[in-house]
Amino acid sequence: MADILDRGARSRLMARIRSRDTRIEVAVRKALFARGYRYRINVGRLPGRPDIVLAGRRVAIFVHGCFWHGHDCALFRIPLTNRPFWEAKIARNRERDIEAGARLRKAGWRVATVWECAVRGKGMDGLAGVTAKLSVWMEGRTAAIGIRG
Repeated sequence: MADILDRGARSRLMARIRSRDTRIEVAVRKALFARGYRYRINVGRLPGRPDIVLAGRRVAIFVHGCFWHGHDCALFRIPLTNRPFWEAKIARNRERDIEAGARLRKAGWRVATVWECAVRGKGMDGLAGVTAKLSVWMEGRTAAIGIRG
């Protein structure tokens, strides 16, 4: 199926998509705050610039959009226009995510990844389920967790 927008309109639309403070990210942050967790956001001195950091617990949480990070779920589909560009971009995003997680774990941090589909996808846990899982994980001792729908 051809794109319904011309090249310029598609470019303007994609440029408006935010890289931080997304709806899913803000919702997860508010839910954690309501549970009594205090955190920093987008800490640039840590590998991968985690979305949520609880320094006292040495916990880094990434909130990933399924499209931008190439998650294997119903919310992800490679665009048909300019396919080679998108395949390369999303592959690099995936590599960068793996590298950042490995570097954080090597430095003694515990890493969680919350996927967009866990909050709003099919078979979703919903925001309450996601924050409950995060809370249990943060109180435990496991090194990494991925929360997906």
